[in-house]
Amino acid sequence: MKNSLSKNGLSMSQAQSVSNLCNQRSREITYKLTDINNVSKTLKIDDILYTETEGNPIPNDVVDLLKEKARLSATQAFLMENIKAKDQMIDQIKYESHKYDIQPPVAPQEVVELLPSLVDEQWGWDQLTVSEYNEYLEAEAYASHIGQFIHKGGTLDKLRAELPKIKTLEFMEIEVGKKTPLTIKVHHTSEQLMAIHEELAALHRSYEQKVNYYKAKVKNAVTTQNAAIENQRADIIANVSLINETQRKQYSDEYSKWLADRQKASKEFEANRQQRIQDAANLKIDVPARFQPVVDLFLNQLK
Repeated sequence: MKNSLSKNGLSMSQAQSVSNLCNQRSREITYKLTDINNVSKTLKIDDILYTETEGNPIPNDVVDLLKEKARLSATQAFLMENIKAKDQMIDQIKYESHKYDIQPPVAPQEVVELLPSLVDEQWGWDQLTVSEYNEYLEAEAYASHIGQFIHKGGTLDKLRAELPKIKTLEFMEIEVGKKTPLTIKVHHTSEQLMAIHEELAALHRSYEQKVNYYKAKVKNAVTTQNAAIENQRADIIANVSLINETQRKQYSDEYSKWLADRQKASKEFEANRQQRIQDAANLKIDVPARFQPVVDLFLNQLK
């Protein structure tokens, strides 16, 4: 909005008072020019003269009255426009908000590293050479089959348990009431079965030791490898933690600085805004020469 606001001139209270006086004077002129007509009408009855229409011709100074009314209206419009302009200026400054153009630092992405997986027993078996694995399979087969034969519930175990209980004489009933003796021939002696047991047990221990050797070798390989992997995982975790902590601290420092700078800028903006509001509040109306006579006229009345 165009205005004539300045550091010097007419105060707002003076401008409002002059505007009110302009409005009052303009209304007085309006009243004078409102009921103008062309004729008056009278009626005489029994020597008594009655007025039907009051005559109100155009005043002789109608031109001066209209010019004065126009000057008053123009002066009032000028004053009210500038009062309004000042109010709008102050309101505009009041509702300004601070915009900080510097973007905040971006929070870092957390670093994530894939950890090497621990190995399982199958990995351990895969570390054996083909010859070693075949030897293990062979030893396991021998140990398994010999063990099944000699261990509790196995064939040899049953034979040894049965031998002392064998009867040397038994009968079978072929016909009712007639028993026929059975010929019983014992194939083994306790000593023979014991000797076979000891021989097979020795073989079983030999093959079982070899099986246990390879199982232990595989287990140790897995344990050693997983220990190395755990150390590697610990190093990776420690390194990633250090990187993330460093990034978080750097971001925190940068964000704190950005926040402090923004707050400082906001305070400076607010101080500047308050000063501008005060400066706007102190503005007056610089009355141009065309409106000065009317303003001076009413200012003199206000003294």
